[in-house]
Amino acid sequence: MNFDRSEEQQLIAASIERFVVRDYGFEARMRIVASEKGYSDAVWRGMAELGLLGLTIPGEHGGLGGGAIEAMSLMEAIGDALIVEPWLPCVGVASRLVARAGSAAQQSSILPRVADGTLKLAFVEGSSALRASRRGDDLRVSGVVRGVAGADAADRLVVAFRHEDRVALALAKAASPGASTVPLRMLDGTRAADVALDQVPIAHDAMLAASRSVQDVIDEALDFATALVCAEGVGAIASANAATLEYLKTRQQFGVPIGAFQALQHRMVDLTIELEQARSMAALACSSVDLVRDARTRVRNVSAAKVRIADACRRVSQESIQLHGGMGMSDEMKVSHTFRRLTVIAQQFGDADRHLARFAALDGEDVQ
Repeated sequence: MNFDRSEEQQLIAASIERFVVRDYGFEARMRIVASEKGYSDAVWRGMAELGLLGLTIPGEHGGLGGGAIEAMSLMEAIGDALIVEPWLPCVGVASRLVARAGSAAQQSSILPRVADGTLKLAFVEGSSALRASRRGDDLRVSGVVRGVAGADAADRLVVAFRHEDRVALALAKAASPGASTVPLRMLDGTRAADVALDQVPIAHDAMLAASRSVQDVIDEALDFATALVCAEGVGAIASANAATLEYLKTRQQFGVPIGAFQALQHRMVDLTIELEQARSMAALACSSVDLVRDARTRVRNVSAAKVRIADACRRVSQESIQLHGGMGMSDEMKVSHTFRRLTVIAQQFGDADRHLARFAALDGEDVQ
C-alpha cells in the first residue's frame, strides 16, 4: 500500500494546517470548549469556506466528492488540534446517510446546505430505543436516545427507529413538536445531547433508503465513520507523542534532560511504533470503506483497524501522562486534553472488545 499523500491530499493538509495555526491554537480551543455552545460558529464558517464541510459530499451537491482517503488529512488535523466542532457527526455520518439513502429531492435540499455550513445534521441511532406507530398517513416516533454526538447543534436529525419489526430511517427537524434535547459536555470537551422524541411525526417523504436495506446503509455509514475516527486517533497519537518527546528533551533531572535516560528512550520508541502501526491500520480502514465492495472484507478491515487503534490510544494516552509526571494531568497542558480525547476515541463507534468480537463473527454465518 502506498502511504504517500497525493497532490490533492497535500493541498488539503496544507490548507488545514494554515487554518489551525491561524484560528485553532490551544488557547482558542480552550475558549471555545468553555463557551455556552461548546463550538464556534466562526470556525464552522471557516471550515465551510475552505471546503472542509463538503469534502465527502458529492460534487453535484456542492461538495468535493472525496472519500475517507481524502478526509484522512482533515481527521488527523482534527485529532492533533483537538477540534470540537461536530464535523464527524454532521458530515462523516449523518450527511453520508443522506447521500447514500436519500431521494434526489432530499439530497438536493440538504447536502448543499451542509457543504456551505448553513445546515447541521446529527445521526440518532435509535433502532433499539425508538419505536414508531402509524397515525393516519404519518408515523409517530417515540423514545429516548442518550449521548447523541452533535445533536445539541443539529438543525435536522437523521433518525433510525424500529417500525413493524424492521429498522427504518428518516429525517426529522430538531425543533419538531415533541422533540427535545438535553445538552451534555463530554469527557473530551465535545458536546452531545440526550434526544427525547414523543410522538414526533414522520411524513412519508421524510423516509430514507426506500430502495435499499436500511441496516446495510447504516452499517456502511458507521464503518465509514469508524475509519475516519481511526484517522483522528492517528492525529491525536502524533500530538501526544510530539508533546511527550518535547517534554523529555526539556525536563531536567540530575542536571541532564530526562530524555537522556535509556529506559525513557525505549518507552518513547515504543510510542513511535504505536503511531506508525496505527497510521497503517487507519489507511487500511479508509481505503477499505472507499474501495472494497465486499461487505465482509470491509467489516474485517475496519474492525481490525479499530482494535489496533483503540489499543494504541490506550497505551499512548497512559504512557504520555506517565512520562509527563504530575504535569501531564494539568488542564494547562494540552497533553491532558489529548489524553481525554484518546480515551473517547478508543470507545467511539465500538471499543476493542466489540470490534474483536465483530471480527471473530466473520467466521460464522452473519456479520453483526
